[in-house]
Order: sequence, then structure tokens, then C-alpha cells
Amino acid sequence: MQKRDYYEILGVSRDADADTIKKEYRKLAMKYHPDKNPDNKEAEEMFKEASEAYEILSDPEKRQRYDQFGHDADHFGAGGFSWDNFTRHADINDIFGDGFSSIFEGLFGGGFGGGRAGGRRSNRGEDLQIELSLSLKEISTGVEKKIKISTKEACDKCNGSGSEDGEVETCTQCRGSGQVYTVRQSLFGQMQVMGECPSCRGEGKIIKNRCSKCHGEGRMGKVKEINVKIPAGVEDGQYIRMRGQGNAGPRGGAKGDILVLIREKIDDVFVRDGNNILIEYPISVSQAVLGGEVMVPTLSGKVKMKIPAGTQNRRVFRLKDMGIKSLNSYSKGDQLVEIVVVIPTKISKDETNLYKQIAEYDTKRELKPDRRFFSRLRNYFS
Repeated sequence: MQKRDYYEILGVSRDADADTIKKEYRKLAMKYHPDKNPDNKEAEEMFKEASEAYEILSDPEKRQRYDQFGHDADHFGAGGFSWDNFTRHADINDIFGDGFSSIFEGLFGGGFGGGRAGGRRSNRGEDLQIELSLSLKEISTGVEKKIKISTKEACDKCNGSGSEDGEVETCTQCRGSGQVYTVRQSLFGQMQVMGECPSCRGEGKIIKNRCSKCHGEGRMGKVKEINVKIPAGVEDGQYIRMRGQGNAGPRGGAKGDILVLIREKIDDVFVRDGNNILIEYPISVSQAVLGGEVMVPTLSGKVKMKIPAGTQNRRVFRLKDMGIKSLNSYSKGDQLVEIVVVIPTKISKDETNLYKQIAEYDTKRELKPDRRFFSRLRNYFS
């Protein structure tokens, strides 16, 4: 099924500000929250849909990438929504305030929205984050890196069960549900509420004979090597999500993810501007006057570029499609080459005589200022 537009879900325009987005989300969260609509699957799905839209649109970076890539943003490291990572308790406090949460703490156990509608506690493993430094050349072409990382993997002795003999008993107190009913005193009198089973800590199962190797955890520390595929065009500060590559969960729980944070190395020659590459290229006075051909460095090697006669200092030439490939398309940026005419500071006697001869011609030539300089100056201070 195709995902609905996040702006449509919250009922806001695409240029809505943060306050408007939060206000509309509050209305939907109050209306559809599962704790207010028990056993109502449709309301729960509406709440999840609104929460997903809010998490993306309330984060400026995620919103920008969603506006650019739509629902494909998560495939390109936008760090999209993951319901496994969404904390309903923290969210409900943000929506209604801590006072509202404390009132309902006695009613629902552990704070309004803090209880789990899904029964047994999720044993999903932790997400891991690593940083990966890339050169501009690697970013321009894409690259595959092998990285060693410390993780927690399923115990090879008990196969992740946490049990020495592989036997796991269903908790007799909660009958495997992970939750039990208790009677609490509230503002409205005695109420029967559901909370985490104290015997199994919400897991619904009990291990009598714990594994001697992992001590019942079901997982062990391990250093493993992973292959990280980086697509061309990624940016500094962007995340690549590797699903199911993080820590194994306790006692057979699902694996978390690995989040690869991209860091762009500073280059001695090239400067990145979006998908364009900027470079300063020095030429001599004679090259500027007479013109000629030069070999200009690019991310894919040196290329030949023509310098017209009479080239002025700071003139910019464009090398088409010599920049960085766009992340979500086949288009490429350009390389902009800014010419720097280098004036010699030390010259020989012969060179001095030659320049004196040229100077005689210069006295007969009318020199006019470059009007583009004043235009650039106005733009700089405006």
C-alpha cells in the first residue's frame, strides 16, 4: 500500500511552521491514542500514522529530506521513522505536559502512554552508531568500505535462548502475556490496571537453568567486519541505516540497526558546494595575456582546459558534469575553475627589461576598470 503524504495526514500545508504542525498533531494524538481507544486497531493505526508524520515533519533535517525525496528519503540515509524507536511515553508528555501524564500514572501504570499495548516486552537489540570519513573522490563515485565493529551477537552455546539446556518456561503468573492486572487506588477509586509482570519482567517466559556462557543474556560481545556500501553523492552529517546489523536482542530478540554517520574529509585542492566542485587554478601573466591550454585537476583525473587570450584574474570557467553525482538521480554537478593570475615577486634582470618594454606599450593603452568587480562588491555587502 502506498504511504499517505505526511502533510496530508496532519492536515497542514507544506509551508506550515513548527507550531502549527505540533498543534495539529496534538489534536490527532489526543483523539486516536491507543490508551484512549483500547482494542481499536483502526485508532491505533491512525495514531501510528500521525506519530510517524510528526516525527519526520518536526525534525528540520528529516523534513528537508522528506520534501526533497518523499518517502524514499529513508533509503538515502535520511534517518526516517522507525516505530521500534518511537517512545510513546516521552511523546505524550511532550504533547500534553508532565501534569497530564502524572494524573494518569495511577490509571495506566508507569505514565499515560507508558504501557505497552502489544503484550510482551520487545527485546530488540540496541542500534549502533559509527562514523565514516570519506574523501571527496570517494563521495563522487560511491564506495564500499570494510569496517570492524564491536557488537553483541547471539550466544553460540544456547543459540540466543539464554537457557543452558534450551528449555524456556512460560511464566505462570502472567501466562506468557508479560502483563498482569493489579488493583490501584486512584482519584476515581479502586481501579484494575494492567502492568508489567514482576516475575518475568514483561518477557512472558522464565529461564530456570541459565546459560553458563552468556549468563542467561542470550548474547555475547563480538568484533565483526561489515561491508558498508556508500552511494555517490552523500553529504557530511548524513546517516546510512543498515537494518538488522546492530546488536542482537537479549534472549532471541531482533537485531537493532547500524547508523553510519558520514563525515567529509577536508580536501587540499577541491571545495564542495552542493554537487558542484570549486577549485582555484593559478596561471602566469603571460598565460593570461596570450592564452593557451592547461591541465586542470578534477575528481576523476586531469582534464585539458583552454585559457582564452586576455583572461582576467578571478575569471571562472565551468567544466560541465565534472562535479558530484546527485544522490537521487543520474545528474551530476559541475566543476568551477577560478583563475588566479600570479604576479611574480622576484624576476631576473632580463625579465625586468622585458617588462619595461611591455610597460612602454601599456602607457599607450587605455585601462578600464572591471565593472563586474563593483557588482560583486555590492552583492557582498547587500
